[in-house]
Amino acid sequence: MNFPNIAKEIIEKLGGKENIVTAAHCATRLRIVLNDESKVDKEGIDNIEGVKGQFSVAGQYQIIFGSGTVNKVHTELTKLLGIGDVSKAEVAEAASSNQNLLQRLVKGLADIFVPIIPAIVAGGLLMGIYSMLTAQGFFWEVPNELRVALAAAQEAFNSVKDSGNAIAIADAQKVLADAAITGYSVVDRYPNISDLASFINTISNAPFVFLPVLLGFSATRKFGGNPFLGAALGMLLVHPALADGWNYALTLAKGEIKYWNVFGLEIEQVGYQGTVIPTIISSWVLATLEKTFRKFVPSYLDNLVTPLCSLFIAGFLAFTVIGPFGREAGSLISAGLTWLYDTLGFVGGAIFGTLYAPIVITGMHQTFIAVETQLLTEMANTGGTFIFPIAAMSNIAQGAACLGVAFALKDPKVRGLAIPSGISALLGITEPAMFGVNLRYRQAFLGAMIGSGLASAFIALFNVKAIALGAAGFLGIPSIKPDSLAMYSIGMLISFSVAFSISLVMVKRAQSKAKNEA
Repeated sequence: MNFPNIAKEIIEKLGGKENIVTAAHCATRLRIVLNDESKVDKEGIDNIEGVKGQFSVAGQYQIIFGSGTVNKVHTELTKLLGIGDVSKAEVAEAASSNQNLLQRLVKGLADIFVPIIPAIVAGGLLMGIYSMLTAQGFFWEVPNELRVALAAAQEAFNSVKDSGNAIAIADAQKVLADAAITGYSVVDRYPNISDLASFINTISNAPFVFLPVLLGFSATRKFGGNPFLGAALGMLLVHPALADGWNYALTLAKGEIKYWNVFGLEIEQVGYQGTVIPTIISSWVLATLEKTFRKFVPSYLDNLVTPLCSLFIAGFLAFTVIGPFGREAGSLISAGLTWLYDTLGFVGGAIFGTLYAPIVITGMHQTFIAVETQLLTEMANTGGTFIFPIAAMSNIAQGAACLGVAFALKDPKVRGLAIPSGISALLGITEPAMFGVNLRYRQAFLGAMIGSGLASAFIALFNVKAIALGAAGFLGIPSIKPDSLAMYSIGMLISFSVAFSISLVMVKRAQSKAKNEA
């Protein structure tokens, strides 16, 4: 590949040097900020050697080249532009001027949550493993004859337990134990791994119990404050001296909540374990206070006064105003979405699943991370998150539709892009498939929407939910509630087969029609 020539063509098709503000690259894509996107020659870019797709999102024009190629193109591009090495963060900052308020809000949430996703995913997947180990009948379903045998053994034991006959009691206990051990959870079957399961459960809970610490650090850094102060604020919200926030309603009903009397105010001594909205708002207040104090506090007092006053005031507001409001707001959002999903049932699932891919194009799907986190932290009430399974149906449909294009067309270049992109989407990464193939062959994108909608309707009908976040696709199985795995698997099959079939037929038909007209 002639990389200098490719870079020259890119500049030309993007409207010249004067139309390019700055450029960077990630693992697979060039990320470019333009003055005027209307000057872009999209068809010309498609015909450049090595280009696998293009799209505009969040104020950036992104051109897909693939790993190993994009960095070489970027090197030549920056030489011609004379802009030097620019980070993705700097490009994102430059692109913010091209974004409206909603886009900036979405980007802000993504910037806060994306860095902590690995911790949430790790905890969530471990939670799924723990659930598999302890779920009744997940691996060994209890047959009817064993249920009958267990009932008979229980009845026999009850008849002799008060008889005083030690031998009869021991024999009945053994029969009862043998009847009860078959067909239950892995831990029931193999009690020697119970401590391992308990250890896994402890690790899995940690990111959710101390979620405010992670969010406090990430959000305060995003808002321009000291992230370690943000972490301290998060620690305050989950301090062990506070009542458990998970059981707030029960503790309140029992009248067991303690109060601080501060400045004549009665402040509840209750933690905010697993909360999202209170932590983000409190972090914004903390960062704003910190930046404000630094403007007028003398430098020799800055390290003393600024963190002291910022943390104290933010903490006071967190427990008096922000926390109670945020707790209710977060619970209402989670309860509202869950109610809507449960009430509309398969109709709601069909609508959400059909529209999920267009939502991804707008970038609005980044806001779902906050909602999903809230749903997972309130799992006792919500049963988990319904968004993850629907996202998985959409991703699988995009991958299947992309593979449908590969089978429908004989062009080696198209197949060389569609096959790896389709496989990537099946595993949860849809950008190459969606932007590089399916949107280009719009019949494939339509087929993916239909496949996703039908599969989402099916899993919604059976109330399939996830108990963790992970790779939304074929690899998402450990994240699904054990009793929903069968329906989730059928949903994946529906999504794949429908999207693949429609894409294959419609793309092939469209290409034949185009040839005939030509």
